[in-house]
Amino acid sequence: MAQFVQVFVQFFLVALWLLILGRVLLSWVNPRFDGTIPRWIFETTEPLLAPIRRLLPQSGMIDFSPLILLIGVGLLMRLVLLA
Repeated sequence: MAQFVQVFVQFFLVALWLLILGRVLLSWVNPRFDGTIPRWIFETTEPLLAPIRRLLPQSGMIDFSPLILLIGVGLLMRLVLLA
């Protein structure tokens, strides 16, 4: 049972990491997130990015919140792999 939980958490973290990366790449091509899938990606990741964005100082046009979240999720993935 413990192995199932570990694999599930790993899968969840990888899926989250890919969603965040997808949002970053999509923001370069479709910054208004028009369409069903882009809108879903935006609505799924925004609750995670908004608190980070509020804590970071304004940096002009560059949003560093996805980078911070990707690093955080990456660290969590490493911790789960070590457990």
